[in-house]
Amino acid sequence: MAFLPGLGYAIAMLSVLIETRNNDEALARTLSSLVSAAVSGMVREVIVCDRAVSRETHAIADQTGCVYLTDGGIGAGVRQAKADWLLLLEPGARLVDGWTEAVEHYVGTMAMPARFTPSRADRRPWFVGMLRSSRALREGLLIRKAQALPLSRHAADAEAVARGLAGRRLAAEIRVADAG
Repeated sequence: MAFLPGLGYAIAMLSVLIETRNNDEALARTLSSLVSAAVSGMVREVIVCDRAVSRETHAIADQTGCVYLTDGGIGAGVRQAKADWLLLLEPGARLVDGWTEAVEHYVGTMAMPARFTPSRADRRPWFVGMLRSSRALREGLLIRKAQALPLSRHAADAEAVARGLAGRRLAAEIRVADAG
């Protein structure tokens, strides 16, 4: 939560981390779903960790005011993040309208990691999940920085940070990124 002089605590603040590998179109889609939260002050910063060092990705990150990192991967992004809560997203994932209220309520009352609910269009039958391995960041990950720091120290990528973490389900939807 951010402290506002004279007003006390206000909205929760997030650092959003997106690890991309030369996927500038998907990054742009994800960033567009964060605009209203950035305007309201909930998204304090967006850190783009570009493992492929793409000129196009760098241009998108620069034009949208993101922090752009090419060295250190997700660990460097987690260490550099300024907010107490982190939101890890795959490039191409889009948060559905209304997500900010659910996240603000969650970070004000909970401490454990959480994931978004896939939108109706992205929900899979239960048996499909049994047949196919799922990406750990498919539904995003909301996590305290203090929890993410030790996980990110030796993680090869953002997927490794999220893999195996239990968490609650947020009352907010995400349009899942295309597998690829």
